[in-house]
Amino acid sequence: MGESLHPTAVVDPKALLGAGVRIGAYTIVGPEVALEEGVEVGHHVVLEGRVRVGAGSRIGHGSVVGAPPQDLKWKEGTPSGVRIGRGTTLREYATVHRATRPDGWTSIGDHCLLMSMCHVAHDCRLGEGVIVINYAGITGHCEIDEYATVGGLTGVHPFSRIGAYAYVGGCSKVVADVPPYTTVDGAPALARGINVVGLRRGGIGAADRRLLQAAFRILYRSGLAPRTGVERIRDELPATPYIVRLLQFIEASKRGICGPPRTGAAVPDDAPDSEGERVF
Repeated sequence: MGESLHPTAVVDPKALLGAGVRIGAYTIVGPEVALEEGVEVGHHVVLEGRVRVGAGSRIGHGSVVGAPPQDLKWKEGTPSGVRIGRGTTLREYATVHRATRPDGWTSIGDHCLLMSMCHVAHDCRLGEGVIVINYAGITGHCEIDEYATVGGLTGVHPFSRIGAYAYVGGCSKVVADVPPYTTVDGAPALARGINVVGLRRGGIGAADRRLLQAAFRILYRSGLAPRTGVERIRDELPATPYIVRLLQFIEASKRGICGPPRTGAAVPDDAPDSEGERVF
C-alpha cells in the first residue's frame, strides 16, 4: 500500500516515506525526514531537520518535531536530530526539539505517549513506554527510563533523571533525580512511596514489590543519609535485579535524589493492597 499525502501537504522530494505513510493537510516535511511504514502525521505538523520516526507511530495535529533547540549555545547548521521509536504517539501540539551537539539526537523510545501540549527539549532521552502527560515540560539533557510517567503541568530541571517505573505527580517541580520505582510529588518533588500500581501493571511480582518497599523505608524513613541508606539496603536486603538497579541509580546520581516528605507532612497510611502488601 502506497503513502497517502494530502494535496496541501508540502513534502520535500528528498524525504523518505515508508509504505502506508499518511500525511495530513498543510503539514510540512523537510528533506532530512525519514518516516517508516505506517506512520501517521496529522494536519498542520512541522517535521524539520533530521527526524526519524519508527513504524506505526502517530504525530498529532499541530505538533513540531525537530525544531532548533532553545539553547543559546546552539549554532545554526549543527547536524543533529530527533529519533522517535516504533508505535509511539505524540498528541496535538506536542513539541520535540533536536539535539545541540553535532550528530547528537533527542531520543524517544518505542511505545511512548506524549500527550497534547507537552514539550521534550534538546538532548533528552526517553525510554520505552514513557508517558508524559499534558502540558509537562521536559527540559534539556534529561533522561527518563522505561515505563516512567510524568504528570501534567510538571516541570523537570535540566540534566535530571527519572528512573524506570517512577511516577511523578501532576504539577510537580522536579529538581533532583527521581529513583526508579518510586512515586514523587510536590514543589519541590518529594518521595512518597513505591509505585505499586505501576509495578503491578508492569508484571513485577509481589515479592519484588515488597523488597522495594523495604528498601524505600530504609532510604526515606530511617533518618539515614542516602549513602548510608544505600549501604544498609545492601547489607540487609537480597541483591535482586530491582534492588541492584535502585542502588546503582542512586550511587550514579550527580544531582542527588528527591528527598523525603518534610517533618509533619501528611504521609499515606500503611494500608495493605489487594495482595496483602503495604502501600506507602
